Amino acid sequence: MSTRRLGCARQMTSAAALLLLGRMLVIIALSERLLAVGAGSGGGSSGNGGVGGSSGNNVDSEDPEFTDVIDNITVPAGRNVKLACSVKNLGSYKVAWMHFEQSAILTVHNHVITRNPRISVTHDKHDKHRTWFLHINNIQEEDKGRYMCQINTVTAKTQYGFVKVVVPPNIDDALTSSDVIVREGDNVTLRCKAKGSPEPSIRWRRDDGNKIVINKTMEVLEVDGEALELERISRLHMGAYLCIATNGVPPSVSKRIKVSVDFSPMVWIPHQLVGIPMYFNVTLECFIEANPTSLNYWTRENDQMITESAKYKTETLPGNPTYKATMRLTITNVQKSDYGSYKCVAKNPRGEMDGTIKLYMSSPPTTLPPPTTTTTRRTTIAPAWDSFSTSIYGIMPTNSVIVIDKMGTKYQSNLNEIGKSEQKLTGENPKGYDWSKDKSAATRMQLWLPHACGCNSNNKLTYIQRICCNYAMLIALVGMLLMTTCLQTAMIKATTTTASAATTTT
Repeated sequence: MSTRRLGCARQMTSAAALLLLGRMLVIIALSERLLAVGAGSGGGSSGNGGVGGSSGNNVDSEDPEFTDVIDNITVPAGRNVKLACSVKNLGSYKVAWMHFEQSAILTVHNHVITRNPRISVTHDKHDKHRTWFLHINNIQEEDKGRYMCQINTVTAKTQYGFVKVVVPPNIDDALTSSDVIVREGDNVTLRCKAKGSPEPSIRWRRDDGNKIVINKTMEVLEVDGEALELERISRLHMGAYLCIATNGVPPSVSKRIKVSVDFSPMVWIPHQLVGIPMYFNVTLECFIEANPTSLNYWTRENDQMITESAKYKTETLPGNPTYKATMRLTITNVQKSDYGSYKCVAKNPRGEMDGTIKLYMSSPPTTLPPPTTTTTRRTTIAPAWDSFSTSIYGIMPTNSVIVIDKMGTKYQSNLNEIGKSEQKLTGENPKGYDWSKDKSAATRMQLWLPHACGCNSNNKLTYIQRICCNYAMLIALVGMLLMTTCLQTAMIKATTTTASAATTTT
């Protein structure tokens, strides 16, 4: 079998060689015939190498020779090309141009033989030699190859010049992927095909500059090759990909292919429990991921949809990447009826998801007036007592605190759900209402905080100071009770004495 294959290969090689030899013989024969015809029809005497020819034999003192080689040229498609063939002692002989690969005679002397309108010929006459120029206008890729300049001597003299036509890359849209939409978890293959000379190379990049995730384990900036395979695609793969074709011939070209990954909505709730006093404003938030973009809305416990009004303000803020969004519901001037559960809902063609936020009443912030002094007595108003010590005296500590930053912004925090229920308060104390004038037992008790142990200091209390303040408060309360008892006893004695005196007088 191998011997047969070897014999076939040899036969094919021999056939190709014979074909090439036959082509060359045909070209030479045709060129000599045309040159002879041109020489015979020239008429007149050639003198010292005139354009015309002689019907007699070419008798010259010296044979014609080429004086320079034909330059090899590399040119982009669409340009104009000029090939030069310089000959001395031409006499009455003729010069012809041929395209070797196409076996085509282009020009003979001053005549254009080919029907290609982009081909023309000129010559530059000097004292001892002439230069024949072959012009190719708007050169195309099919014009590439070897060009032969030939003199019709008895034994034809020839020389060759090579023309290389380079073509900038061009992406073939018919063989290149377009924008795709896939489900999350599917496999996707993007393809890109380009034409040009030399053959272009293809590389892939993300349009946003992020790395391309390969097999969920490797991240690269670029991927080489006509195919880009994305396995088990996720939302992280979503975006635009650039297919870039280059071959060293400017300009490089690219095509933008958008990959869209569809998935059902997902909801994240940063604060599931939110505490807020009455009469304040509060904003609830939900984070959404969905593609296609979801329909978002809010409901109460009875699934009644919340609509935009003076009471409620809803908004959806787009995120980055585009499949992310933030839902916000702002409730103004919170009333008792506003406490309860709120649900954020996201729907798209792939599914539905919701999340619940519970809004509950928290203790109001304690805002007391500064210390004041009158002519009859001095009343010192101490700052709010630390929540860790108030339970000893019947003031139950709440699960919420108010934090005021340097800009005066209030934040409500739930101590039981620290990190989950922090919410920004957008409202101020309602007009006409002062928490410091609350006549509850807790507030009246806080108005008598002792100065001992630094309890009235604005600085943060240490643990020892808290214990000291607790005992100081206890002593102050005992003193108040003793004082009240003494006053009551004194009043009783005074009343008794007055009554006795009245009786005696009577």
